[in-house]
Amino acid sequence: QVQLVESGGGLVQAGGSLRLSCAVSGLSLSDYAMGWYRHSLGKEREFVAAITDSITTNYADSVKGRFTISIDGARNTLYLIMNDLKPEDTAVYYCAARYLFSPTTFYWGQGTQVTVSS
Repeated sequence: QVQLVESGGGLVQAGGSLRLSCAVSGLSLSDYAMGWYRHSLGKEREFVAAITDSITTNYADSVKGRFTISIDGARNTLYLIMNDLKPEDTAVYYCAARYLFSPTTFYWGQGTQVTVSS
């Protein structure tokens, strides 16, 4: 059974930092593209960052230079380090896994709330 469990969200002031974690079980990380998405009120869910092969990364323009995605294969954990947070980063952040050999196969975590105050 695939499980993605996020943690690390919270309330932070603008300019602050947070580290999100996603504990992964039930799948082989080498077979998946791992990523973070976010959903804020009144907006559609949007892509934040992704990583494949534990090396190749991709970021949304809105977070480039501020957020860093990484993966610890030994701990089966995905991370998102968020620096210089802005109020517009406020959202529920979701961990996602997309099977590389069947792009329609997606798994999602339950989400973790990030709130950035001005």
